[in-house]
Amino acid sequence: MAEQVQSRPLQVPTRGDLHLTTPLSREDAYHWIGASDENLPVLLAAARKARDRFKPGVITYSRKVFIPLTNLCRDYCAYCTFRRDPGQPGAHTMTPEEVLAVARAGQKAGCTEALFSLGDKPELLFPEMRETLRRLGYRSTLHYLEAICELVLRETSLLPHPNPGLMSAEWISRLSAVSPSMGLMLETTNSSLLAPGAAHDNAPDKLPAKRLRTIEEAGKQGVAFTTGILVGIGESLQDRVDALLAIRDLHRRYGHIQEIIIQNFRAKPEIPMHEWPEPSRGEMLRTIAVARLLMPNANIQAPPNLSDPDYEELLDAGINDWGGISPLTPDFINPERPWPHLLELEKRTKAKGFKLRQRLPVYPEFLPLTRGHGQTGVSLVRRVGTPGNPQSLLTSRVETIADAAGYARSAA
Repeated sequence: MAEQVQSRPLQVPTRGDLHLTTPLSREDAYHWIGASDENLPVLLAAARKARDRFKPGVITYSRKVFIPLTNLCRDYCAYCTFRRDPGQPGAHTMTPEEVLAVARAGQKAGCTEALFSLGDKPELLFPEMRETLRRLGYRSTLHYLEAICELVLRETSLLPHPNPGLMSAEWISRLSAVSPSMGLMLETTNSSLLAPGAAHDNAPDKLPAKRLRTIEEAGKQGVAFTTGILVGIGESLQDRVDALLAIRDLHRRYGHIQEIIIQNFRAKPEIPMHEWPEPSRGEMLRTIAVARLLMPNANIQAPPNLSDPDYEELLDAGINDWGGISPLTPDFINPERPWPHLLELEKRTKAKGFKLRQRLPVYPEFLPLTRGHGQTGVSLVRRVGTPGNPQSLLTSRVETIADAAGYARSAA
């Protein structure tokens, strides 16, 4: 289990509002993430105050379909139940027809996001994947993903949000022409988790420096980007702070981090880490609260389906978003964890004093479009191309389904 940091008494009178006017320092974050349960209410109150100052009154979510384009992957993360080798039960690469069937059903259900999750470059390891791609007519998984994103963009009203793993500058540019945002979880900055027997043993794409390079390149290109950390995979409390600070540093430089996910590890019987202890409720609440205090005006999300059973407690720690929720498709990463029903999600959110509002896969503040540049410095205006090309189609599609404030027109 993640090691505990010695907690010293919180000096509430002298610390005042916990640096609400300026983000938490590294030293203070190391302290607060190790706060005792006795001091947890003080920490949570400060995080809520920061959230309510910068993100008042509204909790967002994205209505999506989850499209597992391929679950073949060259990485063998010890906590992953998604990946498959060729020939394993459940191993599958979706056809264009299968993707469109899911996307069209999602459109009918009021979804605006097509979330693409897939293994990282499986063709580099598996000749079977190379043959599958050859039959489909593509050189690589990323070439196939690019074409599928454009297909969904042309044939439905959904916006693609790809999570394809590590990407070069060229591929970030190419995918940004067919998707308004994309994502890659940083997970951790602790490279020792690649050691034999650790969570990222035999997972070459989980080297933190490589993942930071992808996130930075997205920033250089002005691409709205979702990232985050995994909690409870063998990292220390300080590691969590270091990863959050790495994200904060990149956002300060490029202004492109649209969302930070704080995701907890869940043990499953079929994974190598099946006996690994899960992070406690207190650990999750402390980590979320520290993330909020490190980045007071960020969009911070924690998945409600990974919290038992009172997921609305996550609001007490300072989140302002529930992430993607699907009325149709399961969470293929955590298939044993169903999404909450949207009516129940709205009920619980309202009981905490918030309005639940549907957003697009790209956040409102990253959607200035033809209205000009927004608050972030990231703008889709630069992507407008000639009529009929994917860039122009992307801009047109977003304008069609976004309201004047940048939320989904069919907002719940």
